[in-house]
Amino acid sequence: MKQIRALILIGSLLFLALSFSFIFRVPLAQSIWPWEDGRYSYLFVGSILAAISAAAFWIGWTGALSALPGGALTVFVTAFTTSIYFFQLVSQGRTGMLPYGGFAVLSAVVSLIVFFWSLKIPRKESLPMSKLVKISFWIFIASLFLAAGALILRVPVFPWALNPDSSVIFGCIFLGDAFYFLYSIFRPTWHNALGPLLSFLAYDLVLIVPFISLFPTVDPERSISLIIYVAVLIYSGGLSVYYLFFHPQTRFGT
Repeated sequence: MKQIRALILIGSLLFLALSFSFIFRVPLAQSIWPWEDGRYSYLFVGSILAAISAAAFWIGWTGALSALPGGALTVFVTAFTTSIYFFQLVSQGRTGMLPYGGFAVLSAVVSLIVFFWSLKIPRKESLPMSKLVKISFWIFIASLFLAAGALILRVPVFPWALNPDSSVIFGCIFLGDAFYFLYSIFRPTWHNALGPLLSFLAYDLVLIVPFISLFPTVDPERSISLIIYVAVLIYSGGLSVYYLFFHPQTRFGT
């Protein structure tokens, strides 16, 4: 198990480095993305990578391997759905998308193997998930499913103009995220809630300041989307901070 923990820790640091590369729009990172995109789209990708890094680092550092299934399921759903889209683009003549489709399929297969393997790891004794966290997770799940559907259908729900292809990919990411929270709901322990909250906090920290600074320049027709997005960031961030650092029974170190 020590080797697995070490691999997870190394992976978390690689994801963190890649996250910063997208946040600061390092040319090498931008060249990895399948198509040219804008500042806020790269920032969103960076926030997702930061979320993955935070949860992976916690699992690797603490050895909480029984928390792996939720994250593996998230990666599987995201990779599987994005692979479908990439191969659809290939069938339309965009052959440059073939490596991305292949990588997505590989990610889906590996994550599915990890999911079933990690289900066999004895579950860590843990407090039950609090009622507020459970209610919040149901709200997050509903919001993520709705946003995912809208993005996949290319309905403009983000507070900036999206590349149509990125809209679909971001929808697939939101769909995968919904399953992270859904897994926690069906195994409602604090142990399974900690990873999603830690991921959400990292995601919030990357996006909150840039999104608040977007208010003076946002297009009027996108202002409602921005208000809703910022409200979700503030609520989820506050929820995460309280339960991770202040709640007497769940804060780190207890």
